Order: sequence, then structure tokens, then C-alpha cells
Amino acid sequence: METVERAGRRAGAAGLLLLCLATAGMGLATSGCRVNENDIHRWESTAHGPDKLRAVLFHDKYDNSLRVEAATSLIRMKPRQGRRVGIGIMVETLATMAPEARQPIVAALVPTIIAELRKPPPVAQPGQPVPPDTSFPYKDAAYAMLTSDRTVIIADEGLKEGLKAALIDWAMADFEHRLEDRSQAYGMEQLLRFIGPPAVAGLPKLMTREAKRLDQMASLVAEYGDPQAKEAASANLVAIAKFVTSSDWVNVKKPDLQAANAASKLTPTEKQFEAQLAQYQEEELFRVFGSMKKLGGRPSVDFLLAFAADTQQPEKRRQAALAALEGRLDRNNPSDIQRILEIATADAPDVVLDQAFRRVGEMPRELVVEKLYGLFKTDKWKIRRAAAATILKMSTVKHIDEFMSRLPDSKGFAMPEALTYGAAFGDLKEGSPLEALKKHFAAGPAPARTSAIAYYFTFGTAADIEAVKPLEGDTTRAPVCDADPDCKWACEVPKEGSNERELRDVKTVGEFVQYCIEPAMQERKPEGEKK
Repeated sequence: METVERAGRRAGAAGLLLLCLATAGMGLATSGCRVNENDIHRWESTAHGPDKLRAVLFHDKYDNSLRVEAATSLIRMKPRQGRRVGIGIMVETLATMAPEARQPIVAALVPTIIAELRKPPPVAQPGQPVPPDTSFPYKDAAYAMLTSDRTVIIADEGLKEGLKAALIDWAMADFEHRLEDRSQAYGMEQLLRFIGPPAVAGLPKLMTREAKRLDQMASLVAEYGDPQAKEAASANLVAIAKFVTSSDWVNVKKPDLQAANAASKLTPTEKQFEAQLAQYQEEELFRVFGSMKKLGGRPSVDFLLAFAADTQQPEKRRQAALAALEGRLDRNNPSDIQRILEIATADAPDVVLDQAFRRVGEMPRELVVEKLYGLFKTDKWKIRRAAAATILKMSTVKHIDEFMSRLPDSKGFAMPEALTYGAAFGDLKEGSPLEALKKHFAAGPAPARTSAIAYYFTFGTAADIEAVKPLEGDTTRAPVCDADPDCKWACEVPKEGSNERELRDVKTVGEFVQYCIEPAMQERKPEGEKK
């Protein structure tokens, strides 16, 4: 079988023959196929230039300096039909060489690539567009050489590490512009992921109030950064969030917004402008919160908890801060648990409490359940329902009896509570919810009975009607709730002598079964049964 090296040499010989014929026809050489740097540079733009440059790079009859120049020409060659074919040819040719032939060329080529990568990024002159960044082909070539799957092109560890260091510096020198460039064959994120933690160590210092790519930076640091980088990035996000919520931000952005309105020929009133500015500020803040959610880190967690607890902040912003804490609280940190419980048990808007209870639900059950049960004593049924729903989400079938024993007295217990708990029971794992609930259908106080029977409101079918028929005669007084119209015990039933429906008060457990549970079961087909 022909070896890769031998096949490469045959391809190189064929390329050399083509090179000799072409140059002889142009009168460039009559003996020995003599080639110079001018030829190398000219071939960058000719139709058969890539093949000629491949031949010079491959064949050992040429001086190494000329072969390195051929490799460099293949790198900087302009795209052909939108593709930088030269880089692929260069890497493929190097891969086909024997290691001892490749090593001196690579040893001379890598410093050339590093020198190009370390050139300062182009800067626009006043009134002029930014000049083209000529470093991208060298970055793509470096990445292709480092990641070749055919063979190890850069065997020298010193050269390899030096090239990686140059690539990192190149990325950090103009991160946002180079991240966005679409001409590169390999994206910035692809490059940094390949290099790993050292590649993102410099990102935290780029995470400033002027940065436009915080989201990507946060993602990269979260995925590949070491603890030190993550901590620094998290702290910088906090600094940005504090700036966005400060009067300094308003002073900086107010003229920008005024200019934007003028450019769009908008003339908002003072009140409208204030609303514009507030929305702009909120969008900026939510952008930072999104980055905090991706990255986490103690600085961000502490800031978000404090922000969510601040009653002076608008409820939408407090809600967003709690949402950004998803999965970021430390389950082993008593302070985190205490602070999120304080928010959940405070007098806060519903949207804030909803997110707070979601975060509480991420904590270990044994550390928060008693605090949540303590909320059953509140006279605010919506808070009690949120606390109870959180408990049930972290419970299993074996906890049903415990839950029933902690339900409050009938006074103030809302019908939506019973329906919510009944639906949640059906989702409990590690056993049969229905079997565990049967004992509570006809025993215990009304809140426990109605919550257990409410299982059928969500999961019962017409086929289960016979199971609840005996409960129609239960004369136990139904709970009473007059706190607001939403909590009343009442259901729609057919109006006598009419096709219309009317709202009828539920006064007993039996009426709850007749007016509320059985009609819902009749409408559900048996295949929806869940037991």
C-alpha cells in the first residue's frame, strides 16, 4: 500500500512538472526551473497559481526560504469564488511531507504567522471606514495547522504554545470586531474553545460598560474559564449593572437618546421621553442580567439577591433579577437559602413572589419545607397556594399525609387552592397518588377532603364517576373564602328550565363533588385517566 508520504511526494512531483512547463513557456527559466520571490507573489493572483505554489512548497529542490514564502503566499492569497483555497492547500501539502522535511519549514513559517497576528488591529481615520483587517487569513491558517486531523503539523511544543499565545492575544486585541467578522473560515468562539481556559482568561477585563458582546463573553467564560476568570467576570458584570441603574447612566445615555429622536424626526413630550429612557435603561439592565444568568458567580448572585429584595425597584426588574438566579443559588449556602426565603415570604407583588418560590423550589426540601409550611398560616391565600405548590413540586407520594395535616382551617381556604393541590397530587412520583388520597376523601377537615377529591377535577374521567358518587352525600361544610371574588367556593351549573348556566355557591363537600368535580369528569374521555 502506498504511504501518505509517498502519495504526497508523487503529487508534489506532478505539481513540479506543471510548474516547469508553465514557467518555461513564459520564458522565466530555461534550466532547472528557476523560481524567485517575484514569481511566488505573482502566482497569488493567477489561475494556476495555487498549484504552482503547492509544488514549490512541497519540493525540496527549492530553498527553504522560498518554500516558506510559497506557504505564506498560499495563506494571504485572495479568496477564489469566496473561499480561501490557499490555506487548505498549504495545510494539506505540509501534512503530506515527511516530518524531517516539514519541521524546518514549519519552524520558519510559524514565526511569520505570529508576527502577522501581533500587528495592531486597523484603526479608522476620521471620516474614513475601518481599513481591512489582514490578519484573519493568518489566524485561520494557524488554527488549521493546529487542528489538522491528518498528522501533527506543528510537533515542536514551543512553537505550538507560542502560536496559541499569539492567537489569544490576537483575539483579545479586538475581540468584538473580530468576533463579528464573517470572512473568517473559523469563528472566534471556535478558536477560543479549541485553546481552552487560557484563551478566555483575558475576557473579564473586556467586560466593561462599553462592551457590546457581553452575552458571548459571559458564555465563553462560563464554559471554559477557570474559577479566577469566572469570579472576575462576575464582579465586572455587577459593576456594569450598578452603572446601568445609576444616574451616571442616565446622564450618559440621555443625549444619545435625544440625538436618536432627532435623527428619526421624533418629538416626544417630556413624559414620553422619560418613558423612552426608562425602557432603554430596563433593556440594558436585562441584557446584563442575562449575562449574569449564564455566568453566575458569587458577586452576581449577591447582587441579584439584594436587587430582588429591594422594594424600591420596579416589580418587573425584581422579577427579572430572580429569573436570572435560576440554577445559580448555592444549595449548600445557608445565606442563599435564607435570603431567597425572605423574599418569598415578604409582602411583594405576585410576579416577584412567583419567581421567588421558583428559586426556593430549587433548594433541598429538608432545608426549606418547614419555612414554607409556616406560610400556611397567612391570610393571603395566593401566597399560601404558591408555598404549597412549591412544597408539592419537591415532594413524592409518601409526603401526601404530611401535606394534608398541615393545611389550614376552612376559613379563608380558597377553592383555587384545592384545585391546584389536586392537580399537583397527580404529578407526584414514587407511588400511586390516587391510592394515597383515598383515605382523605371522607376523613379529616374540609380543606384536606376537597384537595384530595380535586384530584379527579384534573385526572378523573367519565369512567370514574362511580368512584365519587358516594361522596355526593358528604354534608361537611365547605371552606369559606370571601377575601376576593377569585377565592370563592362556587361553580357554574345548568340553570333550571334553561340552556343557560349559572354560578352556584358550594356549601358542602358533597356539593363540591356535584357542582364542580363531576361535570369536569363527564367531559373527559376515559383514555385521559391517570392513576
